[in-house]
This record gives sequence, C-alpha cells and structure tokens, in this order.
Amino acid sequence: MNITFYGHSCFLIETGGKRILFDPFITGNTLAQSVDVLSIRCDYILLSHGHSDHCADLETIAQQNPDVTIVGIWEIHDRYSQKGFKTHPMNKGGWWTFDFGRVKMVNAVHSSSWPDGSYAGSPAGFVLDTPDGVLYFAGDTALTLDMQLIPMTCPKLDLAILPIGSNFTMDYQDALLASDFIQCNRIIGSHFDSFGYIQIDHVAAQAAFAAKGKALILMEIGATISS
Repeated sequence: MNITFYGHSCFLIETGGKRILFDPFITGNTLAQSVDVLSIRCDYILLSHGHSDHCADLETIAQQNPDVTIVGIWEIHDRYSQKGFKTHPMNKGGWWTFDFGRVKMVNAVHSSSWPDGSYAGSPAGFVLDTPDGVLYFAGDTALTLDMQLIPMTCPKLDLAILPIGSNFTMDYQDALLASDFIQCNRIIGSHFDSFGYIQIDHVAAQAAFAAKGKALILMEIGATISS
C-alpha cells in the first residue's frame, strides 16, 4: 500500500491496482501549491464530510477522472449524483466490497455542511480492509469512545490517519489516546498546519507518541510512503 500526502487531510492510497483519494482540498491550501491538481489520477474519491477544506477540489479532480466513483454518506451521494458524477452511497454500519477491498463507514464527531451552508449529512470516517493492509481514515473528529468499536468490528489496523491540529478536531494528545482506543501504534497525522488555528509543534507531538512506544508520522506534502 502506497500513501501520498497532498496536504491537510488529502491522501492518495494505492492498493490492489486502484487509486483511492481522500478529502480533496489542495488549491486552497497555501502549503500545497506545488501539487498539480489536474495531474491527480484516481479511481475512487472517499469524502468524509462536506466542509470546503475537504471537498473544494473534488469536482475538478472528478472531471479529470471521468470513471471515478465518489463514495460518501447518502447526502454526499445525492449532491454529486445530481451533478452527473458516478457515486456510491454509504452510511454508518456494515461493510461494502469494492474491487480494491472492503470499506466500512464509521462514526466521526464533528459537523458537516456544504459551502453554501446546506446540510451535508453526518460526518464519517472509513476503514479500508485491503489485501495490502487495513487502514483507518478518521476524517475530522473529536476523540470519541466509539473508536473502541473499531478493533471489535474490524480486522487489526496496520495504520491510521488521525487529525491532530486541535481547535476543530482532536489535538495530538487526544490522538495519542485514540491510538489506544483503536489499538494502532502507527499514526499518520492530518489536519494540521494548513492555517493559523491548527498549527502544531511537530517535535512535541512526535515526542509524545515516541514516549508511549508509538510512531506519529508527519508527512511532507507530495511525499509517498509504503505501509
């Protein structure tokens, strides 16, 4: 499984010969100006919620990838299917099997509205169970006891992407506790540094994880790692 970071909460996962893009917000992020949005190729876009710092580039990328499938909660499916895009609706509950593996939509504690203020459904996270490994993408969320359900209902996680920027989501200390809840010691940080409210101390954050025998990976924008 290859993971590329495009800034903020936007990640590209390559697994099973497919390319899965999470939460495409790039052009509005001054830290991600080196990323060419028009060059991104993907087979799926998984959207955690409707806030503009997660979906601003979705339509541009989808238009460049005419066979892409947009996966999200019902209201996300409804919005984009009406715009003529191929979608797959989900909601929190059981698994759905795609051609790259299974996906389970899980709870996130946040809010969700479209840029015009209309309702965008409930925010969510995703667990991907693939032949290359099991990944949890938390989306934007506060710390919640519901995270303890993930190791009870999903295969053992190999990696998790958790927000750590505070103010709008968990901070890194809450994310450290979340790593206990989900029983995963390798965490990739998301939703940090993109604007003033969510700037973090990288050294302190990584030291807090290391002190507990865990790894907090803070990827450079444009970088790719293999899990």
